[in-house]
Amino acid sequence: MRIDDATLRRISNTVRTLAMDAVQKAKSGHPGMPMGCADIAAVLWTKILLHNPDDPAWRNRDRFVLSAGHGSMLLYSMLHLSGYDVSLDDLKNFRQWGSCTPGHPEYGHTPGVETTTGPLGQGIANAVGMAIAERLLAEEFNAGDSVIDHSIYVLAGDGCLMEGISYEAASLAGHLGLGRIVVIYDSNSISIEGSTDLAFSDDVARRFEACRWHVQTIDGHEYSAIETALLNAKAETGRPSIIIAKTRIAKGSPGKEGSEESHGAPLGDDEVKNTKRNIGCDADSVFCVSDDVYEIFRQRKKELAAEYAAWNEKFARSITGETKKKWDAYFAAPDIHALREKLPVFDAAKPVATRTASGRVLEALFRELPNMAGGSADLAPSNKSFAKGFGETGRNTVGRNIHFGVREHAMGAIQNGMAYYGGMLPYTATFFVFFDYMRPPVRIAALSKLHVIYIFTHDSIFVGEDGPTHQPVEHLAVARAIPNLAVIRPADAEETKEAWLAALARTDGPTALVLTRQDMPVLMREFKSADGLHRGAYVLWEAADPKVCIMASGSEAHLALDAAKDLSSRGVGARVVSFPSWELFDAQSAEYKAAVLPASMQKRVVVETGVRMGWERYAGCDALFITMDNFGASAPANVLAEKFGFTKENIVARVLEFVKR
Repeated sequence: MRIDDATLRRISNTVRTLAMDAVQKAKSGHPGMPMGCADIAAVLWTKILLHNPDDPAWRNRDRFVLSAGHGSMLLYSMLHLSGYDVSLDDLKNFRQWGSCTPGHPEYGHTPGVETTTGPLGQGIANAVGMAIAERLLAEEFNAGDSVIDHSIYVLAGDGCLMEGISYEAASLAGHLGLGRIVVIYDSNSISIEGSTDLAFSDDVARRFEACRWHVQTIDGHEYSAIETALLNAKAETGRPSIIIAKTRIAKGSPGKEGSEESHGAPLGDDEVKNTKRNIGCDADSVFCVSDDVYEIFRQRKKELAAEYAAWNEKFARSITGETKKKWDAYFAAPDIHALREKLPVFDAAKPVATRTASGRVLEALFRELPNMAGGSADLAPSNKSFAKGFGETGRNTVGRNIHFGVREHAMGAIQNGMAYYGGMLPYTATFFVFFDYMRPPVRIAALSKLHVIYIFTHDSIFVGEDGPTHQPVEHLAVARAIPNLAVIRPADAEETKEAWLAALARTDGPTALVLTRQDMPVLMREFKSADGLHRGAYVLWEAADPKVCIMASGSEAHLALDAAKDLSSRGVGARVVSFPSWELFDAQSAEYKAAVLPASMQKRVVVETGVRMGWERYAGCDALFITMDNFGASAPANVLAEKFGFTKENIVARVLEFVKR
C-alpha cells in the first residue's frame, strides 16, 4: 500500500485532533507531545511497525514503548486507528474511572500497551531488557528459520534523557551491542518549566556516540526523513540506534506551538478550534476520524495479517518436537513441586548464610529452568547471584548471567523489560541498602504485576564494619509498604529454598528475597518443616501452655528460639512464630491467622533488626518491640548485636520484665 505525504498529513492531523479533544474533554492531560509527535507516529504505524491488532501478544511483534508516558493519547489514538480493542468511546473516556485509557499507559490494562510508563526514562531501560530477552530467545530458537527477529521502538522525550536511568541503560545497551533497539528522541526543547535551556544543554548526539550507539538527526515533521531514518536504524543490527527528531511541541497550534503551556494542560476551547482551522480540519468537529483514514489502517491491517500468517507458517515448520516442548516451557509457569526435588538439601550441622544458600538454590534452578536469567549490579560474588557453568554477558554478547554494572536503577527497569517481553524468568541482585536506588522500577513491577525476583543480601546491621551507610534498618518497612510486592526474609537455608519456590510460584507480582550476609544455624530440620514459609508465618516452636508470642523474621528467628527456650526454663512458656513474609501471611484464611496468632495470646513480642513500623498490625500497639530506632554503627557484628540488644540475654530480660506488666 502506497501512502503519500498528503495521506500521512491527514493521519497526523487526525491524531492531533483526537489528542486535543480527549484532553479537553477530560479537563486534564498532555496534548503537546502527541501533537508534536503525530508525524512520527503516522510513519511508524503505517509503514514500519510489525504487529497484529488481533493478537497483541504475538511473540514476534515489534514492540513500541512510549517512554514519555504522559503522551499517552498518542498511543491510544494509534491503537484505536490500527484496530486494537480501543474504541472511540474509550478515547472519549480518557482519564476517567474504569476506562482503558488512563492518564499514563498501564501494562495489562489496555490492549497493545507494552509497558507501564510515566516515570520518565524507565521506558528506555525497559527496551534494553526487551532486547536482552529477544537475543536470548533468538539464540535458543533461531537455529533454523528466524522466528525471533523483530525490532523494539521507543519514543522518548527530553525529560527521559535528563533522568539518569536513561544514561545507565544506554551505556549498557551500547556495550552489549543491542542492535534491535531504536529510540526516537522527541527533541522539542521544552520542559514543564519552560525551555530546556534552563537546565539541559547536553550534546545528546555525542553522548550516545560515546555510548557506542548509531545516531541520526532529522526534522521530526518531514515524512521522508522520518521513514529513511527508521529504515536505517532497523538495518543497523550491530548497535542500538537513536533518532534525534527535532520537533515542535503542540505542532499546529497557533497560540501554543513551541510553548511549555501545551505540555500538561488542555489547550482551551478557543485554541482547540483555532488549531483545527489552522491544520485544515472542521473547527466544530469533535473526536472526528474520516472514513479514508480508517480505510488506510484497514488496509495496513491486512498487510500485517499476511506477515503474521507467514510467520505462523515459519514457526510451525521450525518449532517442532522437543524444541516445541522447550518453547512452551519458556512461556509456562514453573512446577515448584517438581523443582523442589531438584534443590539442594542443607546439613543441619553446618551453619550457612541465607545468601549462600540462595546461591546454591539458584545454580540448581539454572539447570532446571533454561529461561531463568539475571545478575547483579557488580556485586555477584557477594550476592551469590552468578550461576557457574552458564553463559554470561560481555562486550557485544548476551548470556543468562547478566553483568549489569553499577547501575541499580537501570537494572530494575531492564529486568522489568525482560518480564514485559515474556518467556524469561528474570532476577536481579544487590545489597538491600541499595534497594533505594532501584525502588522506582520495583514499584512499577508491582503495579504491572510482573513476575520478577529480587535478591537483596546484607540485610541488616549485621553487615558490621561497613557501618550505617550499608545497614538497611528502614528498608524492610519501605519494601513492605509497596502494594503487591511480596517481601520474604527467610530464617535459614531451608526457608531460603522454600522462599525461592514461593517466588517462582508467585506469577502475578514481584518477590523480594531478603538474605543474610552472616552464617545462620539450619533450624528447620530440628524443629518443623520450612514449607510453612509459603503461608507467610507459622509456629516454629512452643512450650507447653505458652503465655507469650515472640515473632521474628530472618536472622532474628534463631535468637527468638534461643530466648524462648530460656524463658520456658524460667517458667514463662513462649511460642515462637517464624514470620518471613507479611504479604504471604495476609493472603491466608482468617482461621489460619487466628491459629498462628490467637487472640488469647495477648503478650506479643517482635524481634527484628529493622524499624518497628508496621509490626503493630500483628503485634498490637502494646507489644514489646525489640527493633531498631536508629541507623546502626560501624563495628563487628557481634559488638553491634550486644550494643543494640539483639542477644538472647537481652531478649530474655526484656520479655521477663514485659510479662510482669
